[in-house]
Amino acid sequence: MSTPNNALRELTADTLKIEGEIKIGGGKKAIERQHEKGRLTARERVEKLIDPGTFFQELGLWCAYEMYKEYGGAPAAGVVTGVGVVQGRRCMIIANDATVKAGAFFPMTCKKIIRAQTIAQMARLPLIYLVDSAGVFLPLQEDVFPDTDDFGRIFRNNAVMSAEGIPQIAAIMGYCVAGGGYLPVLCDTLLMTEGSGLYLAGPALVKAAIGQEVTDEELGGASMHASISGTIDFKEKDDPSCIERLRSLVAKYQHAHDAPADNARHLAPYRLAEDLLSVFTDKPGTQYDVKDILGCIVDVCVIGENLQPDFDEYKLDYGQSIVCGYASIGGHACGIVANQKKLTQRQMPSVGRTSGPTSLASTSSPASGSPTVGSESRSTKQVQMPGVIYDDSADKAARFIMDCNQRKIPIVFLHDTTGFMVGRDSEQGGIIRAGAKMVNAMANCVVPKIVVILGGSYGAGNYAMCGRAFDQFMSFAWPNAKCAVMGANQATGVLTTIEEASRKRKGEEIDAETRKQIYSAIHAGYTEQADVRHGAARGWVDRIIEPQKTREELIAALGAANQGWDYSRSFKTGVLQT
Repeated sequence: MSTPNNALRELTADTLKIEGEIKIGGGKKAIERQHEKGRLTARERVEKLIDPGTFFQELGLWCAYEMYKEYGGAPAAGVVTGVGVVQGRRCMIIANDATVKAGAFFPMTCKKIIRAQTIAQMARLPLIYLVDSAGVFLPLQEDVFPDTDDFGRIFRNNAVMSAEGIPQIAAIMGYCVAGGGYLPVLCDTLLMTEGSGLYLAGPALVKAAIGQEVTDEELGGASMHASISGTIDFKEKDDPSCIERLRSLVAKYQHAHDAPADNARHLAPYRLAEDLLSVFTDKPGTQYDVKDILGCIVDVCVIGENLQPDFDEYKLDYGQSIVCGYASIGGHACGIVANQKKLTQRQMPSVGRTSGPTSLASTSSPASGSPTVGSESRSTKQVQMPGVIYDDSADKAARFIMDCNQRKIPIVFLHDTTGFMVGRDSEQGGIIRAGAKMVNAMANCVVPKIVVILGGSYGAGNYAMCGRAFDQFMSFAWPNAKCAVMGANQATGVLTTIEEASRKRKGEEIDAETRKQIYSAIHAGYTEQADVRHGAARGWVDRIIEPQKTREELIAALGAANQGWDYSRSFKTGVLQT
């Protein structure tokens, strides 16, 4: 066995440390102020809401990381989102973090909540909103208020999902003011704790606008809304009693059947999860077999007297730069599409014929250069580079994706690709046609698509392997992951050349030292943008995960998808070039 990847282990530890800091939210003093009001923090509320001993799969923790520094930052975009088990049923939980700018909505807050709603809508997961927010963060209102992916879209989604019969419960456990007041009222069931406030305009604004003096309770308190306006359905004394009521209400929904997830803990992987740190490598010039990665993720099964990974590889000898197959993960049947990160060989068509003349394009007599008669055919093999998608592997993946849609099983995409093969032979072999076929099949999937970025995810390879734009159900990434249009070295070379040309047009002299400075600055900036934390901060990845917990994360994601996914939709593709 290979030696453990200590660099990956250290990077994972560093990632967990930063995540611990993000989870503190607005800081210890802000947490104390929340407690002084007799209220729990968002994370404390979530912890009490979910079933004891269950896993809360938090999504978007890295949102807004290193952003909004001029305003003091917004850890986790001031909201906690994720899938948790409540009364045995998986629910999407969205909880405003009042320790971060009083739970105000930043641009990334909107994007994060909309993403959580999208995931819930895909799998028809019930939504539970724990509301404690001051509304729009006014200094950034132009980026929060108006557009299709901003504040208003959240309310639009509330209304649409209600019409689709997806359960939504809201609990106001603090302030809910201005436009934010529509979110809970657009839900099916509304709870509110004593001491909370729900109104379009607070007492100070009301006095300024119409000269009316009014108290918080008269304007929008729990008692008023329970007995006078009739807006709320349940008035609760405090946070603990409100959470108990939420759990009681969730228990009374019709329960979804999800036996595989219940039995997942009784199943085991073929290899130890810790082996992932020994198998995987991302050092330049090194390789690994992605099938060894799969052995740490899929269930174990017994074949004869031997233990084997529960993985049936599809077209084993064809298109080997992508590994496809049917698998069981925690009892959930699924398809897997994974980039192969070792050298492979492609069997090419035979050259020559066993009888009759051969064409000049095939083979000829070395001595005369004339066609041969009765020559023996000679098979040839083409070496394929690790992590590169070739036309044959794209064809195979497209066909496999279509079959997974026929079987109605989720697909797990494991990314570690530099993109599609380029060059004369590849273009003449139809790489664009084959790649388009793969993208077409993947884009039109009617089954859940779950993504894990193990290493690199570059260019059109990212798209074909179900990039962010292609309706991922959930996406995960290892701490070492990189995602960009191309690698840093290639991009830096291009950008440096462009920058030098621009400066020369302005009459600047570019000496060796200046060229080095330009290159270094561009390389550093591009490397930072390719880092998975940069992407996660902007909502391009749902969750950065510990490599050795990949199987656990996938089991949770598959369980959430299968709880309510509509598998009755018919699968269709657009026009496929053959």
